[in-house]
Amino acid sequence: MTLAYKTYIPEVNFLNLKVYILEKHSYGMGKREMLSERAELGREAEEDIEDIAEYTEKDIEVLKGLEGVRRRPAMYIGSTDSYGLHHMLYEVVDNSVDEALAGYCTEIKVIIHKDNSASVIDNGRGIPVGIMEEFNKPAVEVVLTTLHAGGKFSKKSYKVSGGLHGVGVSVVNALSSFLIVEVKREGKVFRQRYERGEPKTELEVVGEAKDTGTKITFKPDQRIFSTTKFDFETVCSRLRELAFLNPNLKIEAIDERTGEKRVYRYEGGIKNFVETINKDKEKLSNIIYIHGEKESVDVEVALQYTNSYSESVFSFANNINTKEGGTHLSGLRAALTRSINEITKKLANINISGDDVKEGLTAVISVKLPEPQFEGQTKTKLGNADVKGIVDSIVYEALKKYFEEHPEDAEKIAQKVITTAKAREAAKKARELVRRKGALETATLPGKLADCSLREAEKCELFIVEGDSAGGSAKQARDRKFQAILPLRGKILNVEKSNLAKILNNEEVKTIITACGAGIDGLNGNGENGFDISKLRYGKIILMTDADVDGSHIRTLLLTLFYRYMRRVIEEGKLYIAQPPLYKVKKGKQEFYAYTDKELDEILNRIGRNGVTIQRYKGLGEMNPEQLWETTMNPEKRKLIRVTIEDAIEAERLFTILMGDAVEPRRRFIEKHAKEVKNLDI
Repeated sequence: MTLAYKTYIPEVNFLNLKVYILEKHSYGMGKREMLSERAELGREAEEDIEDIAEYTEKDIEVLKGLEGVRRRPAMYIGSTDSYGLHHMLYEVVDNSVDEALAGYCTEIKVIIHKDNSASVIDNGRGIPVGIMEEFNKPAVEVVLTTLHAGGKFSKKSYKVSGGLHGVGVSVVNALSSFLIVEVKREGKVFRQRYERGEPKTELEVVGEAKDTGTKITFKPDQRIFSTTKFDFETVCSRLRELAFLNPNLKIEAIDERTGEKRVYRYEGGIKNFVETINKDKEKLSNIIYIHGEKESVDVEVALQYTNSYSESVFSFANNINTKEGGTHLSGLRAALTRSINEITKKLANINISGDDVKEGLTAVISVKLPEPQFEGQTKTKLGNADVKGIVDSIVYEALKKYFEEHPEDAEKIAQKVITTAKAREAAKKARELVRRKGALETATLPGKLADCSLREAEKCELFIVEGDSAGGSAKQARDRKFQAILPLRGKILNVEKSNLAKILNNEEVKTIITACGAGIDGLNGNGENGFDISKLRYGKIILMTDADVDGSHIRTLLLTLFYRYMRRVIEEGKLYIAQPPLYKVKKGKQEFYAYTDKELDEILNRIGRNGVTIQRYKGLGEMNPEQLWETTMNPEKRKLIRVTIEDAIEAERLFTILMGDAVEPRRRFIEKHAKEVKNLDI
């Protein structure tokens, strides 16, 4: 599923682990015992502190070349987990796309090899290979071994590009166990090999070439990354985005591990993007396409309204997915609100807010500009102040003209927005119930919530538990210091089929929102995001449901709620799914728990199958508090699954299919995937 479940393996800092163990077990100790344990567990930490105290000029280091990148990789690629791993590949791909933006590249091929190395091949101009006199090295070697070296700082080679920092490919080189660059240029094929950022061969001619282009093959360093296995679906999601954003650019993806191959090419560009997102939704209007340029900023927008209650908006700047939006998205929202407001005033004499135009909106905005200002190297938010006004002006004029020429579309959209505005007005009272005034305030917390005693959000966990019975066991099983329990009674509302007023009047949903404490998207009345993750009361929110059909349905309903109205919880890696065991295996006095059928077989093969009793757990209520703690809640033994959004487009489509009104797409989906179902309870 594209809203992916990924096993969570914490990155444990050894010193922090010692402190955690000490905090965990020191309660009830006498002072002498506690000091004794601190001495035993913290001896190395104290030695570290002594070393820090002797801070002199001898401790000053000057890191050379790419050594600083290897010391602090997260500064350059965001993290050293799966996110950072894939960011490495995107940095290389983005360089090829920049060649396409410059008009010199028409095809890009991305290959994941069997050893989990990757190749990116393009038919662009090829990285220059001539000797740079200042460095006495070939230009390609300078680009691959020097931070802030590249052809994108001036406008001679690239008018517009995504990678303007000049650190992308050199960082990839530094964080790879090996990197091989091959350049087709000047009728020859040039090749050079690097290991962990250091050249291992000279740039040498290895053949002749009739065309031009660059091929970079690299393998992420296992010393740096917690995982070095590329996820093909994740890679393809990004490549498909790039194909949508660059009409007629052919992008081919090949996974040699499985033999799978995909080709992306969209002549309709972002119009095809919107068509794909809305494939299974009931449309209220045609796709409105806008394209204009002002002050060297190229603006492209495609939007369409559907009968859904949620919003699907994707924003890009120079092909970079700006997941946190920015000034270009603010300009789009302002223009949309202003233009629709002029129609609603005539139809119903009602003033609308930015929140009102969100419901049912699907939109893609792509801007291309010479000097983008991104927040950080990972580029998630555009900050150019002048872009807001430029986008607002271009989009407003285009929408005004479109609505004049297409009055039927204009009226359908306006009526949709008017209905939303009235529902939002009716939800004002409910709105106040889901807003918390302070992160530590407990007076407004729901009565069924068994809160934890700690007040530091990052150290706290909230278990959302299916059923009062399981909730009762969880309350007895938990560590009251940092684990909070919120039991649910039955299935919550399907928010995919409900407007905001109905959502905020649902007691179970209201309880979840209040317990989390950060509000929900679209509640502040000014068109901006109403969810404030800084007010989230827990560092982990864990969904704990039965391992049966009803439990799966409840989990999907909860995932829909978080995806639609608290998506930042998922994007920030704070939403998890508990993994209760499927089986309890008993032989004599020995007890074992198996979380999968494979684990069950491994246990049976290890202990033998004679004299064994196997209990299949279907509900959390079948476990007593001690068993629930031991198998599902104890941080030292439990298995959590982190929820991540691997492919936002596919996630949109699946939530629409599985939880939306249309029956036919859901029937097709079930028929297609019926044979993949395991552990079906009948």
